Amino acid sequence: MRNTVPGKTLLSTAALGLALSACATGGTAPQLEPARFVSMQEGPGEEYIIGPLDKLTIHVWRNDELGAEVQVRPDGRITTPLVSDMPAVGKTPTMLSEDIRLQLSQYIEEPIVTVIVNEFAGTFSQQVRIVGATTEPASIPYRANMTLLDAMIAVGGLSEYAAGNRSTLIRFDRQSGEQREYTVRLADLLRRGDSDANVMLMPGDVIIIPESMF
Repeated sequence: MRNTVPGKTLLSTAALGLALSACATGGTAPQLEPARFVSMQEGPGEEYIIGPLDKLTIHVWRNDELGAEVQVRPDGRITTPLVSDMPAVGKTPTMLSEDIRLQLSQYIEEPIVTVIVNEFAGTFSQQVRIVGATTEPASIPYRANMTLLDAMIAVGGLSEYAAGNRSTLIRFDRQSGEQREYTVRLADLLRRGDSDANVMLMPGDVIIIPESMF
């Protein structure tokens, strides 16, 4: 009698083959346009948003005693002379200086306030987070014109067992309000020097690097 293979077994075998094929090719997520290693025309990024643990210098013109050097508390607030528990997170330095000015105007006439950010942490929406099979997983502040290569240099590159070409970049699309996923080819970029694998990053990007299964 002729041997037959049950239909379920055939389907399981086919599914496994497709899964392995997807692992080898990095999946079907779309890829981003290549970026130059050095931008030909760099420009300013989005206006900086103050985040928890940022260190600020508050200066009040002709009223030095009202200024201070402060660190934004984990709850997102700061306290300076005559200004108590002022919300700082989510504001630009210009917005925060205006809020402090309004508060101080109750005590002095026409105060002129300047806010300077000395050490940057930023909000999560202004960081680039790299997790998984990298030498030093980290959240790093986004800077204008940052590329995938810049971020990987900051975290020390891939670990020994990283499946770099199966990495995923997760990005929130502010216009559509949707989260999108893209394939990034980190092994081609870092180990083969493929410039087409370098892409521009955006504030809030998350890069996930899996380990190889083999």
